[in-house]
Amino acid sequence: MHSPTITAAQQLWDHFSAGRARGPSDAVVVCCSYDLRVCDYACGLIKEGLAPLLVLSGNTGNWTRHLWSQPEAEVFLQRAVAAGVDPAQIRLEREATNFGQNIKFVRRMMPELRRVTFVTKPNSVLRVQLTAAAQWPEVEAMVDAPPLSFPEDASQAVGVLGTIDEMAGDYDRILKYPDLGYQAPHEFPPEITAAWRRLVEAGFTNHLMR
Repeated sequence: MHSPTITAAQQLWDHFSAGRARGPSDAVVVCCSYDLRVCDYACGLIKEGLAPLLVLSGNTGNWTRHLWSQPEAEVFLQRAVAAGVDPAQIRLEREATNFGQNIKFVRRMMPELRRVTFVTKPNSVLRVQLTAAAQWPEVEAMVDAPPLSFPEDASQAVGVLGTIDEMAGDYDRILKYPDLGYQAPHEFPPEITAAWRRLVEAGFTNHLMR
C-alpha cells in the first residue's frame, strides 16, 4: 500500500479522533464494537472513579456479526468482569446495532442520566459527538477513546485496510445523516474532503452508503 493512501487515512483518523473529553459522570457508556481495547479503557475510567456505572451497549454490527456469536455487550461484559469491574456496577443494552441506537436505547433505558462520558474507538469520536447532540440533546455528553494511533494501532480484527474502509464510510455518513435526523451537522475542512476523495478513488468504497 503506497504512502499517499496512509497519509490521507491518517488525516481522517486525526480529524475524527480530535476533541476527546471525559469528566466526572453519572455513567460511562461504551459504544461496543470489534475493538476490546475500548472496553479496557472504559474499565480503567470506572476504576479511577470517573463514574459509578458502566453501561455496555451493542448487539452486532457490520463487523462483529462475523466475529462473535453473542452480542457485543455480552463480550464486553466478560472482558469488564475479567478486568475487575464489579458486576453490580454494570448495565447492559443488548439491542443497538449502530451509534444512533447506542445512544437512543441507553437514553430510553436510563433517562435519569444527566452527565455521560461515552467511550468509543478513536476514529468514531466525532460520529458519537454528533449523534449524541442529535439523539440525546439534554444530556451533557463527553466522548473519549483509548489513546491509539493510526496506522500502527489499527485493530487486528479489521486491519489497516478495514479501518480505512470504515473511515471512508464514516465521512459519508457524517455528510448525509444530518438530513435524516440521525446526527448534528458538521462541516469538513477542504483538506479532509480532499483526503476522503483520495481514499474513495483508491477503492475504499465498501462502507459508503448505498
